[in-house]
Amino acid sequence: MAVLASTLPARAELVHYTIVGDAIPASLTGEKGDASRGRAIVGNHNTGLCLLCHSGPFPQDKFQGNLAPDLAGAGARWNEGQLRLRIVDAGELNRDTIMPPFYRVDHLHRVPQAYRDRPALTAVEVEDVVAYLMTLK
Repeated sequence: MAVLASTLPARAELVHYTIVGDAIPASLTGEKGDASRGRAIVGNHNTGLCLLCHSGPFPQDKFQGNLAPDLAGAGARWNEGQLRLRIVDAGELNRDTIMPPFYRVDHLHRVPQAYRDRPALTAVEVEDVVAYLMTLK
């Protein structure tokens, strides 16, 4: 599996988004993401790191977490906007969450210099992950 690297330059402007209730209803890019790219991000142990805490329908991956909800059925439990907010910044829903913010750069602690001032995922990558998780009914 190829390593997926974020192409967002340091100090890039984040896309403005609006939280409505428990969701970010509008796509960060104005378009739907690519589910196949999202699957690659979710399963990648260097980029998304999702399987560090989550398990899911990934029989080929023997090392899956059990600290967070199983991703199987995620698209049936949450809508796109709800998933988007959970990926962007789950702390908006639960300040005590262990889920890191994947699209926030402010008020973070102990971030290595190489990763400061840039989100863990780009807006396109967030939309790709949302598109993939929506396929998990």
